[in-house]
Amino acid sequence: MTDAKPTFEVTDNSKDGRFEVHLDGDTAFAEYRLLESGILFPHTVVPPAFEGRGVGGALVRHAMAYAREKGMKVIPVCTFFAGYIAKHPEFHDLVHPDYRKALGI
Repeated sequence: MTDAKPTFEVTDNSKDGRFEVHLDGDTAFAEYRLLESGILFPHTVVPPAFEGRGVGGALVRHAMAYAREKGMKVIPVCTFFAGYIAKHPEFHDLVHPDYRKALGI
């Protein structure tokens, strides 16, 4: 048995400012806004049919890799993003200093 996390293709829909996963004719997404101070994540939508399949986590991991690659600080306004990041220390260094206290990091 393997502990590998499921993988999903996450695409960058820069026109609409969101990272997306398309499955079974539906779309899960994490909205983002590029700011001078970093990248803001205001909202994430994971359709009920996707819940429990790791889609939300895949969106966050992709978004954090994007921020790291671009040298951006992350502003996790979305409660899902904030909660995920708070539980994953490997991402704490990416959080904008003004938002660390709110995440308890």
